[in-house]
Amino acid sequence: PTGRSGGIVGNSGQPWVLRRVRLTWLSFMLFFILVFFPLIAHYYLTTIDEAGGPDKRIFGPRPGGELCEAKHVQDLCRIRESVSEELLQLEAKRQELNGEIARLNLRIEACKRSIDSAKQDLLQLKNVISQTEHSYKELMAQNQPKLSLPVRLLPDKDDPGYPPPKSVQNCRLHTCFDYARCPLTSGFPVYVYDTGSYPWGGKLDPLVKQAFASSIKSSVYVTDNPNIACLYIVLVGEIHESPSSPPASPLDLEKQLKALPYWRLDGHNHLLVHLSRKSLTQNFLYNVSTGRAAVAQSTFFENQFREGFDMVVSPLVHALSEPNFLEVPPQVPVKRKYLFTFQGEKVESLRSSLLEAPPQSFEEEMEGDPPADYDDRIIGTLKAVQDSHLDQVLVEFTCKNQPKLSLPTEWALCGEREDRLEVLNVSTFALVISPGDVQLVASAGCSMRLFEALEVGAIPVVLGDHSKLPYHHLIRWSEAVIMVPKPRITELHFLLRSISDNDLLAMRRQGRFLWETYFSTSESIFSTILASVRTSIQIPAAPIREEPAQEIPHKAGKLAGTDANMADNGDLDLGPVEVEPPYASPRFLRNFTYTAADVYRTWNRAPGPFHLFPHTPLDPVLPSEAKFLGSGTGFRPIGGGSGGSGKEFQAALGGNVPREQFTVVMLTYEREEVLMNSLERLNGLPYLNKVVVVWNSPKPPSDDLLWPDIGLPIVVVHTEKNSLNNRFLPWDAVETEAILSIDDDAHLRHDEIMFGFRVWREARDRIVGFPGRFHAWDVNHQSWLYNSNYSCELSMVLTGAAFFHKYYAYLYSYVMPQAIRDMVDEYINCEDIAMNFLVSHITRKPPIKVTSRWTFRCPGCPQALSHDDSHFHERHKCINFFVKVYGYMPLLYTQFRVDSVLFKTRLPHDKTKCFKFI
Repeated sequence: PTGRSGGIVGNSGQPWVLRRVRLTWLSFMLFFILVFFPLIAHYYLTTIDEAGGPDKRIFGPRPGGELCEAKHVQDLCRIRESVSEELLQLEAKRQELNGEIARLNLRIEACKRSIDSAKQDLLQLKNVISQTEHSYKELMAQNQPKLSLPVRLLPDKDDPGYPPPKSVQNCRLHTCFDYARCPLTSGFPVYVYDTGSYPWGGKLDPLVKQAFASSIKSSVYVTDNPNIACLYIVLVGEIHESPSSPPASPLDLEKQLKALPYWRLDGHNHLLVHLSRKSLTQNFLYNVSTGRAAVAQSTFFENQFREGFDMVVSPLVHALSEPNFLEVPPQVPVKRKYLFTFQGEKVESLRSSLLEAPPQSFEEEMEGDPPADYDDRIIGTLKAVQDSHLDQVLVEFTCKNQPKLSLPTEWALCGEREDRLEVLNVSTFALVISPGDVQLVASAGCSMRLFEALEVGAIPVVLGDHSKLPYHHLIRWSEAVIMVPKPRITELHFLLRSISDNDLLAMRRQGRFLWETYFSTSESIFSTILASVRTSIQIPAAPIREEPAQEIPHKAGKLAGTDANMADNGDLDLGPVEVEPPYASPRFLRNFTYTAADVYRTWNRAPGPFHLFPHTPLDPVLPSEAKFLGSGTGFRPIGGGSGGSGKEFQAALGGNVPREQFTVVMLTYEREEVLMNSLERLNGLPYLNKVVVVWNSPKPPSDDLLWPDIGLPIVVVHTEKNSLNNRFLPWDAVETEAILSIDDDAHLRHDEIMFGFRVWREARDRIVGFPGRFHAWDVNHQSWLYNSNYSCELSMVLTGAAFFHKYYAYLYSYVMPQAIRDMVDEYINCEDIAMNFLVSHITRKPPIKVTSRWTFRCPGCPQALSHDDSHFHERHKCINFFVKVYGYMPLLYTQFRVDSVLFKTRLPHDKTKCFKFI
């Protein structure tokens, strides 16, 4: 409580005063401690350092960085010095970069000016190049005009008429054939009369009619429109003999011919075909006026045959059946059991042989008139040779059974066909004695003997130089048949013994070629007849068809990369990767001169080193590969460019064509992942035109499958059936001559592929590839074996990675015997062996192996056909079967291998001399 004066009253005021005094004292003490005590301490410490001298300072700065002697302080000092040095370096580098940027800016400005100047120069160069190309094209157009398929011309419906010759017996092509109905570009349309449209058609032999109808269906020349036809064919025989219906008289037959709807008064451009099936055939066209119609048959008399107009044809032995190659004897060994054989009987002799005295000696005959018939002299001479036992011969002039009917003065056939073939199988030569009547220039019996001898490989020896063999105006029979005049019968034995084995084998091989090509089937006979007429009037052959490629739609995925392991070629320049659209090989570079210049080579040459293709009667002109001609640098394809060997690859890619591409044909079967990887490896491959994938599976590709984009077309071809023969079909999608056949699991580097392509360009007629194989003779089992071991020799190059000409695709698919393709389908194997057999048979050259690669390894690939244990056993069987079909072993050994100097091959010490290198 306080009093009225406001002072403090009572005892309670004293503690408050004390508290205030204490607070003031506490504040003063804190101020003194915080202010004056540090000052005093600083002063004290300073005086201590000054009293102790400069060497005894405790807290002042020390000279020489003595403070950094402490361990933790030294680390900090080093860090500071490092950072300072780095900052100095960065500053120097920044200044250097600023200077470089300034210099680059100056260069950029200079480059911009240079680019502008280069653009002007490039524009001027483009103008110059364009003008030069235009001038070059004009020059080429003047000197080498581009040839293409001509426009097809067809004859007019109206026939203007043709002046008749003085005598139909003097008919020749230039007098009796109307060339106006057959323009060069007409395509040679042929109209065949229906056998039911004329009276004697019902009397024809049923087998002949059926075989003839089957042949018509397979011909590319037959047309149903008679108004545009160049040639009209009438089947006149063989007449089926029937006692109830005697043959028509010559006058009646002549009237029936004139009644044909397109006979046009004189029958010009008609061909009357008489196909014989037996030795005695009716020559019922004898004494029949055929007008201007030509006649094709096996039997002709001299006064009936019009040389250069009528045609001697071969008999129709295999009417509806293909020849069984397993029954045809091999062409080797050259010498057989008998030197020569003859079996025949002369049913009716000439009047001179029946009525005249015993024959005189040859010396006596030479002094007087020559004899009319030498058959008796032939019998005596051949029997004397047989009795001499100098060589084993077989001559029989009397048949054990009833002889076949034959024409007068003609030697009749003995026994059945099987019995005659059994004798011919063991005969080196087969005698064919022409009829004694010199007026009979061609007979069905002699043609039958000739056919059977060629079929089994017995070299025919024709006694009688007056005889006319089938198609004698086009085939040079001297290369397969020995023609001996009858007066030289006494020298026959000496002549036959003097022929060397090489010549015998060449003649036997040529005879086998002629038999297979022109006589063996009804289709070949019909086609040969057409080809004979077409060649005579110089109309080019129709091209062989290509296999239409039914493409399977597919979608491309992302751009394929390049496998470094497959495309790393170092400093090797493989060639340009084409940035332009793919271009096909040039076509139609040959003109009409080929038709006229190579008639002999077309018809007369079996496959050999100067003639690549054993021409079928179709005499095909392929669309881009046509035919091969022998030349100093190898075979050259007609219409496929003027390739071949020549200048170095760097200057011109293998020949006169500086640019050429190839097509990859890849066969696959339900291995999509492996296929995609293989396609990706082709990315960036130079000179590649396109890739044709032969999809051999009935199951189509997956819908979601993304195909790699390699910058080139990938054509996926659908096949009708699963067959390895599809690999070699001549697909129309293949537009290049060069084909690289490759398996979908084959790993090839780009440099290997390009090297193989270079080698193929210099050997276009050969198979050029990588994995080599060879055949060997098994002495114990007397058979051929297939061998894949490493060897100093090879005879095959597998087509799983090989180059070959597209021409061989046509031959493999359309010309090679069907029995071989059937064998491939049966075993699902051996298609590569079949192609090697074909090429070696045609060229008589071995394949070419490149690089040291012998096989392929595909890690992670599914099981392949070659991994099966039965694979090799099947290939053994294939080789032996192919040998039977060809009649001999066509494969040839070689120790030649082509390697580039860029390939460094390591060979074992015991095999360093096995290979030859170039």
